[in-house]
Amino acid sequence: MAYLETTGLGRDFPGVTALNAVDLKVELGRTHILAGENGAGKSTLVKILTGAEHPSRGTIRIDGRDPAEEPSLYRNIAYVPQELTLFPQMSVAENLFMPLNRTGHGGMLFNRRALMTEAQAYLDRFGIEARPQDLVANISVSDQQLLQIARASTNKDMKVLILDEPTSALTGVEVERVFKVMRGFLDRNHAIVFISHKMDEVFAIGDDYTVLRNGEKIESGRIADISEPDLIRAMSGRHLALDEHFRPEGHATDTIMEVRGLTGPRFSDISFDLRRGEILGFAGLVGAGRSEIMQTIFGYRKASAGKVTVAGKDWRLNDTSRSVAAGMLYLSEERKLHGIFPQLSLHENIGISILSLTVGPLGISQKRERSAVRTIIDDYGIRTAGMGKRISHLSGGNQQKAIIGRALATRPQILIFDEPTKGIDIRTKAEIYRIMKRLAEDGVGVILISSEIAELRKCASRIITMHNGRLTGQFVTADTATETLVGAIFGTEMNADVV
Repeated sequence: MAYLETTGLGRDFPGVTALNAVDLKVELGRTHILAGENGAGKSTLVKILTGAEHPSRGTIRIDGRDPAEEPSLYRNIAYVPQELTLFPQMSVAENLFMPLNRTGHGGMLFNRRALMTEAQAYLDRFGIEARPQDLVANISVSDQQLLQIARASTNKDMKVLILDEPTSALTGVEVERVFKVMRGFLDRNHAIVFISHKMDEVFAIGDDYTVLRNGEKIESGRIADISEPDLIRAMSGRHLALDEHFRPEGHATDTIMEVRGLTGPRFSDISFDLRRGEILGFAGLVGAGRSEIMQTIFGYRKASAGKVTVAGKDWRLNDTSRSVAAGMLYLSEERKLHGIFPQLSLHENIGISILSLTVGPLGISQKRERSAVRTIIDDYGIRTAGMGKRISHLSGGNQQKAIIGRALATRPQILIFDEPTKGIDIRTKAEIYRIMKRLAEDGVGVILISSEIAELRKCASRIITMHNGRLTGQFVTADTATETLVGAIFGTEMNADVV
């Protein structure tokens, strides 16, 4: 019998139907995959299941009862969002039990020693490699992700745990830690609703599935009864070539950037070249120092040693404004924190970054700005009800295409993509891969940081591997086995001469 069930569920917003006639059955002791492309209606459904939104029609049953009549039933459903929602300057223990009154630690005074003792039990259970008193800002991203899951479990009433892309920035070993925790929940007769665009994870952990497309349920069943191509076809409505590669064609030409002996926060003595006509991939575990290197070159972090040259000229470090003006752009993996202005419209988010194209002698030309924004929306296939729509209401894939489109409108010579497909569906991933390929073939220097080896193999001409802040190898992708790359990101020093 289903513990969580919806029948004919629908949700309307002004001018759009976000959900229509959605049936869902979630059983205890099983993992239910909620599949669909960005914009398919998954987020709206989750908001309704957790009580954050109310349906326009249809019914919900939690343990056979109607939460509209018993709102306390919503406490049985816990949700862990894709984005980290922790308090970085508070301790692990404080984050774990926030809000304190919900977990029995509230009041004017609380016993800090008891809080730390109870927190340690959760850290042991979830395999979190941190101490209760550690600041969250100082622990690894993978431990922060597990901490969010652990925090959901401090809700004693929780029976269904909804996980939204919990592994989007994690490597294979770290993913297995999350899966171990998930299996522990199932053993204690809980249910998990798992949202992921990674097909290997879906088939590794899933028992049942429901596919949404354009706000409607397309099909559902047992994972064991469907193949990966058929599941992808149900999600996208079309066939996608899973073995397609997006490496730039043609021979990489002159060197556009040289990095020599660069040292900074969390990395040391980094040297590499970036060539025109290639996509240069950076692989490594979370915390290996890949993002820190690029942020230092871009000027966001300060370098303590080393030299960078671009097009044969010394590059000025520690100055992001100078980097942008000189044609280097860094697209952060934290799209919602560093990539968009969530309260502004799509029009405003694009327009604010292309002022050089729209400012005239009398200020911003609204006609020129509107034309430029429309061109970017059309050229990059950004799906939206209108350019005045708030960007936070767009799917993650469409937000990312808006960020890329406005960046390319300024004609950069070097573009750094940091986890550009994090939390994005398979079809939109392919669209972004094609954009990167076209850029490289047009002579832009492209760097791709990714935690997915498969993504790097699809796109990168060469791959540089890192471990604990140091380079462990540089490889021509087509000539290198996956096992070699995995060994290098775990710290095996490789001698790769074919670069």
